[in-house]
Amino acid sequence: EAGFTIKDTGAIGRIFMANSEGESILVDRTDSGWIVNKQYKALQSTLELLLTTFAQQAALYPVTKPAYDNVIKNMATNSTKVEVYGRDGKKMRVFYVGGTAVNNTGTNMLMEGAHMPYVVQITSFNGALTPRFTTNFRDWRDRTVFNIPPEEIKSVSIKYAKRPLNSFEIVRENGNITINADENISKHLDGPNVRRAGVYLKYFTNVNCEGYLNGLPDNDEAIKTAPRHSTIDVVGIHGQHQHADIYWMALNRRSKNTTVSNPDVPDDYDADRLYAVINNYKDTVMIQQFAFRNIFHNAIEFFQKDGTPTKGAPASNEPPKNVMMHKGQ
Repeated sequence: EAGFTIKDTGAIGRIFMANSEGESILVDRTDSGWIVNKQYKALQSTLELLLTTFAQQAALYPVTKPAYDNVIKNMATNSTKVEVYGRDGKKMRVFYVGGTAVNNTGTNMLMEGAHMPYVVQITSFNGALTPRFTTNFRDWRDRTVFNIPPEEIKSVSIKYAKRPLNSFEIVRENGNITINADENISKHLDGPNVRRAGVYLKYFTNVNCEGYLNGLPDNDEAIKTAPRHSTIDVVGIHGQHQHADIYWMALNRRSKNTTVSNPDVPDDYDADRLYAVINNYKDTVMIQQFAFRNIFHNAIEFFQKDGTPTKGAPASNEPPKNVMMHKGQ
């Protein structure tokens, strides 16, 4: 009744969790990694936290007699059922996770078929364990936008909607790197900076979004009215193609630039976050400018010598006149 600890998490092959509100999550170990609901890659941080919880959680003591009736009643209407299976498909544990214990130290849990719930906790951890057993799909889905190792990239292109002069493409073929840009850039500057282009290709590994916006009220309408910021395409040597349409996010109460203007961002739009449509137009996500700061470069930078200050960028399609590049739009 008190065996909530699963020391050998490497033996786990499947986890199924369902809460009292009808939400459920199925996580399977496969040859290509952990998969959520048989379709999506699992978010590593959520998975690792849960597996660590299995290994470290332990029963402290049975629920006290005065608290027993309330705990059982609450778990009947508000709990998460957790089913853990081995790699061989055999059931390892089934238990119910309730709320915080009456003294706010520990979490109420009940093993399937048992009569006595226990207060369960992790040594040196004072918070509730309940949030770690989340059945919210958004908490479980991997948030990757781009993830191709630099040695596997065949080409990268970024097209800016309002500043086409800043757009560029980097192509690598047979070990050679070519930088394609507007001729007004390529003809009037120092020549292609292949070293910078090679470094740039390293920025497309483990680029993640902040979260998914699918299904949120009014989200589709917000995207329809949002102006396009840019379009990014990354093509790999093994046929991978990761595409993202980036849109400006309207100014809102979270926007830092409501009080302090950002010279890189029009005043009508959020300075820290953008919308992105990814995964063959199936998903709308929120991305952070901070996470994409190394991607939003401009063409002029790849035609300047190393050490050139990056302060300023051409705002039109006029030929550059000793203009120095600026990360931004």
